[in-house]
Amino acid sequence: MRTTPTDTGTLAFVESPVQLLNVLEWAHTAQATALTVVVLSPHDPMSRGQLRRMAELARDEGHSVRWEEARGGPTAPMRTIGGLTPLLRRARRVVLGDPFSRYVQLLLTLTKARDLVVVDDGTATMEFIGQLARGERLVRWHRHGTGRGARDLIFAPFSATARRRLTPAPDGGRRRRTIGLFSSMPVEVPPGVHVTANDFAWTRARFGPPRLTRGTDIVGTSLVETGVVDADRYLEAVRVLARTHGATRYFAHRRESTDKLRRLTGETGLEVVRPDLPLELIARRGPIGRLILSFPSTVVHTLPLALQGTEVRVAVCDIDPSWLTAGASPRAQGFLDGVTGTARDVQRLQFARKLATG
Repeated sequence: MRTTPTDTGTLAFVESPVQLLNVLEWAHTAQATALTVVVLSPHDPMSRGQLRRMAELARDEGHSVRWEEARGGPTAPMRTIGGLTPLLRRARRVVLGDPFSRYVQLLLTLTKARDLVVVDDGTATMEFIGQLARGERLVRWHRHGTGRGARDLIFAPFSATARRRLTPAPDGGRRRRTIGLFSSMPVEVPPGVHVTANDFAWTRARFGPPRLTRGTDIVGTSLVETGVVDADRYLEAVRVLARTHGATRYFAHRRESTDKLRRLTGETGLEVVRPDLPLELIARRGPIGRLILSFPSTVVHTLPLALQGTEVRVAVCDIDPSWLTAGASPRAQGFLDGVTGTARDVQRLQFARKLATG
C-alpha cells in the first residue's frame, strides 16, 4: 500500500499538459514528494482533457491536484486568487510552468517563497532565459507589436515584479533567492540560475518501451493558429512530407483547429490522431512509427530523450521564410531556426526550400 508522503511545502502552477508532465519529471529528479499542483485550467477542450489525464498520473505519484476554473467567467480570477493566497503565503518553494503567463506573474507577487523553479515549457523556455539574461520584458516570441495595449499596461507592474522575482539576487545580497531551471532545452542561463537537465527519466521508467510500427508518423504544430505560418503553405508541406516518407498518421497539436485538421485529412489522406496525453507519453507507450517527422517545435528536443534506447528516428523539416505570414513576428524566423539548429539526435530534412517553391 502506498504511504502518504510528508508535505514538502512545494506549490506548482501549470496551465498545459506538458507543463504538468515536466512538473512530474522535476519531482522525480528532485525526489520531491507530496507536491500541491494547481491546474489553472484553460478553455480549449483538448487541453482540458489531457490535463485531466495528467492529473490522474500526478495523483498516482502521491501528489495533490487542485483544479481551478481560473478562466470561468469575469469573477473567476478574483475567486481563484483569493482561494490560492493562503497556499502562496505558506509555500516554501514555487514551481511554475509558464513565466509568460499573466496569471502566474500575478500569483508570483503574492508569494514569499525564496525557492523558485521554472520547469520546461518547451521552446518558450529558450525565449524566457534569453529575455531574462538581457533584462527584457517577458513577451512570448510569436507575439507581434509593441506589447503596449490596454491589458499590457494594466499587467505591466505585475510582469515587472515577476521578472524581478525570477532574476537571481546579486552575490552578497541581503535577501537571497534560489532560482532554478529544469529543462531539456539547450539554454545558456544568466549567473545565479541553477540548471537541472530534464532527461525524461520518469517517462522512461513509467512507460514503454513502445511497440514500433513500420510506418511514419507526422507531428502537428500550431504555427498556423498562432499566426506565424500560412495555412496553405503548411498543408502543402504536410502533403509532400506524407507522400515522400509514406506517412499514414498525423498527431495533432492540442491547439490545432478542427477546420484545418478536416482540410488536412481531405488533402493528404492522413489519419488525424488527437492524443489524450502529451506526445512524449503517447510515443513512449506506443505503438509509434519508426520515423517521426516534425516541424520546429519542442518535440524535436524531447522525443529523442523520451525514446532513448528505441529504434525510433526523429526528423525535422525547417520552416522556409516564404511560409511566414505578413503578420508574423520579426523574431519568428530566427527563433524557429534556433529551435531546429540546436536540436540533438535529429535528422535535418534537406528539401524544405523545394517545398516552399513547389
